[in-house]
Amino acid sequence: ELLHATPHFELDLKNIASLWNHGSVVRSWLNELAESAFGKDAALADIRGYVEDSGEGRWTIQEAIDINVPAPVITLSLLMRLRSRQQDSFSAKVIAALRNEFGGHAVKKA
Repeated sequence: ELLHATPHFELDLKNIASLWNHGSVVRSWLNELAESAFGKDAALADIRGYVEDSGEGRWTIQEAIDINVPAPVITLSLLMRLRSRQQDSFSAKVIAALRNEFGGHAVKKA
């Protein structure tokens, strides 16, 4: 969200994802997928910032609550998916694009 909103620079998000993946300690498959998604359309203009959930997160969070086990990261993950349904943010577009890249999950077109 921060890189996309920076008004002073024309940032090449595909190149940034590549640099993060090949030149830093934060290498990951998700960075490879981000590079791929940004290579197709750096603005993700054709993707709505709407992220579906398929139920596993809800079930996991409910189970964690039922047995008194904290699960803050997966809880926030589900809450961010729910937030994506209220406003069209660039970060939600990135999440939708990544899910499409790794699992072929459908995206809502803009």
